[in-house]
Amino acid sequence: MQYYLGIDLGGTNTKIGLVDNEGNIVVKSSVPTYIQLGPEAACERIATGIHNMLTNTGIERKDILSAGLASAGTMDIPGRKLMVPANLGKKWNYCPICDMMSQASGFPVVFSNDASAAAFAEYWVGKGKNAKKNRLTKDGVEQTDEPINSMILLTLGTGIGCGIILNKMVFDGEHSHGGEYGHSIINYSPDARICGCGKPGHFEAYASATAVVARTKELLASEGVETSLSHRVGDLDVLGAKVLDEEAQKGDKVAIQLIRDTAQYLAVGITTLMHTIDPDAIYIGGAMTFGGSGSETGDFFLNEVKAEVARRAYKACSTSTILDFADLGGDAGFIGAAGIAKFSEK
Repeated sequence: MQYYLGIDLGGTNTKIGLVDNEGNIVVKSSVPTYIQLGPEAACERIATGIHNMLTNTGIERKDILSAGLASAGTMDIPGRKLMVPANLGKKWNYCPICDMMSQASGFPVVFSNDASAAAFAEYWVGKGKNAKKNRLTKDGVEQTDEPINSMILLTLGTGIGCGIILNKMVFDGEHSHGGEYGHSIINYSPDARICGCGKPGHFEAYASATAVVARTKELLASEGVETSLSHRVGDLDVLGAKVLDEEAQKGDKVAIQLIRDTAQYLAVGITTLMHTIDPDAIYIGGAMTFGGSGSETGDFFLNEVKAEVARRAYKACSTSTILDFADLGGDAGFIGAAGIAKFSEK
């Protein structure tokens, strides 16, 4: 058997997984990143986690062909280094993380953006694996027998991650920032919301989980707002947007409206992506899916997104582009990192 190692570097924990040639998870683990100790210490700790994981499974190192490392933050992918990753701290600035990880682990390591890795996982073994292209005809939309070869994954969480697959390949851009769509501008007015990066009007400032919590708190600070959310202000810092999901399920009108507003903001961004890239599919993942597919609030959220996209986008885009929730959840990062390593060999 041949295996590929995937490493999803996070600000709190780093996920490690081993996948087989078909992208199936063989074993997975997690180690604390302890970013305050710096990248070299983190790489040594991750390498120890890899060793322990392999020891417990009995898989030999010689059977692992290569490893993929996925990380958030600004990076130089061809240069195999991080630039200024805000979520990791100053000790990580401009560090050759890919080579450091290779030296610590003993494996050849391929570098990728974490959102791109997650997108590749969804394309390779997730929601995009069996998806078929849609075509708009004079009689309506019909599904073809052709597999999709382009898709976008938006991950909604602390920020908004964006991974782009074009012609079956990850699109990184010329400066390794091809997927930084969370920092696209959707509001250029003087009173536009400020993004976590410090710039005004960015997509993240309106449609990320962080933005939803901020907008909820601002609304609750207003006078005359009657909502069950008023009794759960403290929970917002712990549970985030999940609080809106829970109160919406109970029928709270303010929570429902906040979710609807979020769907509309998201649809603005999605419409621009459709008109710019024109992919076969756009999938929504991350921590903030309001329960996701099959849940009452999740389905409401997705339907609101679709309705707003239909109102704003060309019909050929809004009807032909698949728009749905992603499948793989928190495992997508390391699966995709391993997959990118596998296909980089060719």
